[in-house]
Amino acid sequence: MPFEIVRNDITKMKVDAIVNAANTALQMGGGVCGAIFKAAGQTDLQAACDALRPIQTGQAVITDGFHLPARHIIHTAGPVYKDGKQGEEELLRSCYLNSLTLAQQNKCESVAFPLISGGIYGYPKDQALAVATAAIREFLQKSDLTVYLVVFDKGAFTLSEKLLGAVSAYIDERYVDEHLSKDRRRKKLHEAEEEAREDAGLPCLERIEPGTVPQEDTAKRRQKPSDATLRVGRELAGPPGSVFSQSSRIDDLIGR
Repeated sequence: MPFEIVRNDITKMKVDAIVNAANTALQMGGGVCGAIFKAAGQTDLQAACDALRPIQTGQAVITDGFHLPARHIIHTAGPVYKDGKQGEEELLRSCYLNSLTLAQQNKCESVAFPLISGGIYGYPKDQALAVATAAIREFLQKSDLTVYLVVFDKGAFTLSEKLLGAVSAYIDERYVDEHLSKDRRRKKLHEAEEEAREDAGLPCLERIEPGTVPQEDTAKRRQKPSDATLRVGRELAGPPGSVFSQSSRIDDLIGR
């Protein structure tokens, strides 16, 4: 499942990157930030952060994971909650989207977030969860990252269960739609191949299902190409000195 809310210690998560709820000075703080610094190795991590500071609220930067199971730490500075009318929601949303974008740029396949700003920064946990879930869902519409939202206290986890059902349904529908699309594309490709062979005067290929063995006469036909096949092959190959590209799409002829 690409998105899961779990109750765990984020410093123990075996993912490509964990996200640190940082301050703009990228200094070791309390709460989740302090726990990550201690687990990663305070001296090494602080030196890496010093080279990147300061950052703006909503911005994200990345460092090595040092002694953590995670390869990377993404640091993002969440907003301090005042009254909800100072742009806090948009800034919090930016924390998630910028962190996910940075993870993808660094070829991460899995990311674990804490509940950003849900601790000493005072963002109401139910609202912080709603913003986090909406931002992650938005990003997953165009990405295959596996994302964990890690909540430590029981109260936040209980709140998250109300949101998790909707997220699971969304992921399942997207998974089904994606695989149906692949089947349709495969069928269209097969039809196009048959049409091309028919236009070239070649016999249609028998479709061999996975796990089956072709009949003897079919195997013989495949081993020895017909004169028509050889003629079409020579026509496609073009003049001497032409080569096929290594494109993943239909190959184009490229002159040397």
